[in-house]
Amino acid sequence: MSSFRNSDEQNPWTHTAAKQWIDHWKRCGVSLIPKPIPEGTQRAVDWLQRLCAEAGISQAEKLGLIQEKSPEAIADAKTLPPPSRPTSQASVSRVGSPSMAIPDPISTSDVVESGVWESQSLGLDNRRAHFIALQDQVNACRKCNDIVCKRQRTVFGVGPVHAKLVMFGEAPGADEDRTGEPFVGAAGQLMDKILVASGLKREDVFIMNALKCRPPNNRTPTDVEIENCRPFFETQLETIQPDCIVCWGSVAVRAVLKSTESVGRLRGRFHHYRGAKVLVTYHPAYLLRNPDAKRLTWEDMKFLMHELGIPVPPPKRNTT
Repeated sequence: MSSFRNSDEQNPWTHTAAKQWIDHWKRCGVSLIPKPIPEGTQRAVDWLQRLCAEAGISQAEKLGLIQEKSPEAIADAKTLPPPSRPTSQASVSRVGSPSMAIPDPISTSDVVESGVWESQSLGLDNRRAHFIALQDQVNACRKCNDIVCKRQRTVFGVGPVHAKLVMFGEAPGADEDRTGEPFVGAAGQLMDKILVASGLKREDVFIMNALKCRPPNNRTPTDVEIENCRPFFETQLETIQPDCIVCWGSVAVRAVLKSTESVGRLRGRFHHYRGAKVLVTYHPAYLLRNPDAKRLTWEDMKFLMHELGIPVPPPKRNTT
């Protein structure tokens, strides 16, 4: 650390950059930073040097971020592999520790049909503590500049942390932005009716959206905004570890399944997200605009009921 302090005294830019990082960590709720070992620090320096050399960047040396090296040393650094990712077991041990309140972000792996969850199932107390810390991070998030300055409240999600079924929607609307609870407007009321008809109760399922803030004028969320919220909703799903997820609409499909296929092409069968089965159906807001599609959504819900072991009610007889 002495070399860092010396360079900090000689280079005000380094001090400013370090302060910005620390302030950012505080806003994200980080309370513990592990002390780096010399081998790890040198490996990081060599890796940064290799990236700079490949990109032809020399400005980093002038800023004092890395020490100048000979061309031979740079060539040797190119042969070093990039730093390896922490193993999932390490994340499990940190998350499961009773003294660790800040959750590790879940990796955004491109492979979602693995059939297994990435971490061990947590107890109820740890899940609740996990969610409290994660909700603080959601409230402090400022990534989406076009949204954060116009939102009233963040919409984290509601429901039991041990729910076997998750209802996954698009983004908050005006009513959700005002109350801080998902699916409370007209579309939410229709979803409640669908749940009741399916033998389910709202309080027994966890309800959440891909985005935690309302896009201005209820516009469709962008891919960048979905990716900004991905660490939040993936951590929620990994913490709950439900048996089934219902994706309501195409935005939910893009978030959970990372697919641009239409709802019409994906509905009618189960897909997979890690250890959960995923059912795709039309968003309640779409059903309000297109009542004829309610019949298709009811077929999807009967498919879900069969999977959950819920008796499907017989069709109503026409008495006229």
